Amino acid sequence: MLRSLYSGISGLRAHQTMLDVTGNNIANVNTAGFKASSTQFQDTLSQMTQGASGPQAETGGTNPAQIGLGVRVAGVSTNFAQGSSQSTGRVTDMMISGDGFFVTSKGGQQLFTRAGAFSPDASGQLVSPDGGVLQGWTADQSGVVNTGGPVGSLALNANNLVPAASTTAVSVDGNLPSEGGTLERVVKVHDATGAERNLTLTFTGAGSNWNVSALDENGATGTATLGFAAGKLASGGSLTVGGINVNLADVSAFAGTTSLAVSGQNGSAAGKLESYTLGSDGSLIGSFSNGAKQVLAKIALANFTNPAGLEKSGGSSYVATANSGGVQLGGAGDAGIGSLTSGSLEMSNVDLSQEFTNLIVAQRGFQANARIITTSDEVLQELGNLKR
Repeated sequence: MLRSLYSGISGLRAHQTMLDVTGNNIANVNTAGFKASSTQFQDTLSQMTQGASGPQAETGGTNPAQIGLGVRVAGVSTNFAQGSSQSTGRVTDMMISGDGFFVTSKGGQQLFTRAGAFSPDASGQLVSPDGGVLQGWTADQSGVVNTGGPVGSLALNANNLVPAASTTAVSVDGNLPSEGGTLERVVKVHDATGAERNLTLTFTGAGSNWNVSALDENGATGTATLGFAAGKLASGGSLTVGGINVNLADVSAFAGTTSLAVSGQNGSAAGKLESYTLGSDGSLIGSFSNGAKQVLAKIALANFTNPAGLEKSGGSSYVATANSGGVQLGGAGDAGIGSLTSGSLEMSNVDLSQEFTNLIVAQRGFQANARIITTSDEVLQELGNLKR
């Protein structure tokens, strides 16, 4: 048989593969986090009809003569260029700007994806549309995240509580009128269970000398004397009552103004999780009913030495292979890993204009190789007609 017949067949197969890849790209033009693929061709082994020879004393050298035997698909590579951003307004929709992948777990298998459309399930876990559970590090009760430990499933349970904190410090600032008088300020403080009680501060004096008495609702008392020079605090500055330190260092005593106020205290009742936000470093920060804000968890991101070596596993996810290199886990903003944006999704990076051009190229290539086969068939027919 003619070699051109089989070359044409190999061309049909290769261009059919190119059509398949291009068609898949176009089909996923609106798939969040999808990365387009491209087909690379290379020629197959060539048949040697004449070998090369070196120049002789009276004869020049000759080049090799080879006839190619067709084409084959050398590989299908994935383009990991950044896709455009689409705003969704959903806190749990996340987009990676730069390199990196979200880490999910499904059926005990670790997967990697650029699609950041997550939502809570019945147990509070953040899951992808196909059920993959987002992985990261959960914070301890004090809000500290150990990123050196193993990753696990992230769950944001609405019943999460931030523990109560007893009051150990109270701050007072503002101005006492140098003309004198008696002022009383009441601040709500908390015990270790979060129960509230009143702490009453009474300021009595005039000019440069003021006495401060503190009465805790549980019966504890404390006193202090404040000395002022030209309206600025010169002595005193704090008192202790029932284990609570009252900071008075920012109190002044100028004439004509009364602005004394309690500026804060460090105790709180137990708080229930009400909402959460995503920080640029991947930290999930909870807002609690007692006004406290605390880190709940940190999302893990992964990177690879050779991302093109990842294997697609469906659901816009990938699995590591021998040629992708080992997974490198870290947080958003770490070296080699991009940052996170909440309320947005990364769209497909498919370029429709390029894909439609590839369709035309593949179609014409397929037609040309089909013409090789029909032409070879006509030649064989002519050979058959030699014997009548």
